[in-house]
Amino acid sequence: MDVKIRARIRDGDQQALGELFDQYATSVYNHAYWLVGDWSAAEDVVSLTFLEVWRLRERLDPDGGSLRPWLLGVATNVGRNLRRARRRHQDALAKMPRADPVPDFADEVVGRIADAQRLEEVRAAIGRLREPERDVLLLCAGAGLDYAEAAEALGVPIGTVRSRLFRARKKLELALTPATGRSDRGTAVRSITEHP
Repeated sequence: MDVKIRARIRDGDQQALGELFDQYATSVYNHAYWLVGDWSAAEDVVSLTFLEVWRLRERLDPDGGSLRPWLLGVATNVGRNLRRARRRHQDALAKMPRADPVPDFADEVVGRIADAQRLEEVRAAIGRLREPERDVLLLCAGAGLDYAEAAEALGVPIGTVRSRLFRARKKLELALTPATGRSDRGTAVRSITEHP
């Protein structure tokens, strides 16, 4: 199916772009969340990714395989750009006078707090990885690409993907293991470190 969609998208078929979106939007969205750490910003990454796909459609090889690695590579670049823009925005806001904080009553729900803290710990640990390691981890463990697909998405050799993923997993494991030596950080940590 991807070969037909590739040719149709290259020819400017908007319906083919819609089909591509239907097929891969969830995958791009999940990957985008791990890239930017915010569900709302992840929606922006998805939108911008498919706009970029449309803009770059003439560069698309009509005879390639799955479009998923290419889409996730585009999403990775969009996420990087969005993170940079958010940092600049936060830096600008930090220079402004601060208002009194308004309490967030949703934080009173204990279960949500624990889940949010766990997820934030994982996201923060991932955020402290070097960018090449983080990109490989998010593509392989987060988005489920195999080594070859991640190598294609990032334009690097498979061996580079393997070594970066190994280092990223070790660093993440060290960052998320409590002083007791037992890792009980929940399913979010296990799911991001166990794939493939």
